[in-house]
Amino acid sequence: MAQPVLLVEDSRAVRAFVSSILESAGDYDVHEVENGFEALRALPRTDFALIVTDVNMPDVNGIELTRFVRGQAKFAEIPVLVISTDASHPDTQRAMTAGANAFLAKPFTAQQFLDAVARAQGGQ
Repeated sequence: MAQPVLLVEDSRAVRAFVSSILESAGDYDVHEVENGFEALRALPRTDFALIVTDVNMPDVNGIELTRFVRGQAKFAEIPVLVISTDASHPDTQRAMTAGANAFLAKPFTAQQFLDAVARAQGGQ
């Protein structure tokens, strides 16, 4: 059975790229939303195996979403992979401090993304 993944990204192109990577990997069912607010609405609807979120989004950003997930017993164990165009130490540190399992800077290759998914899920 495919693992449900919540993909939270405001860029349609990045959503399409990440979805194609995960779907090509064959074991993922990707649920796409455009921002953190939509993610908050989607979280209770499915038992997600992974959350992939961008940092910079309108409304609720990826750091705020990660903090929310970690603060809720029902969602706290879901692995979170944070992606961002800002690979600076402060942005990476903010994501990890908020509770992200892994961080990946854009742009990235399909293999780099799959490696980050494995790290987030505890496989590396």
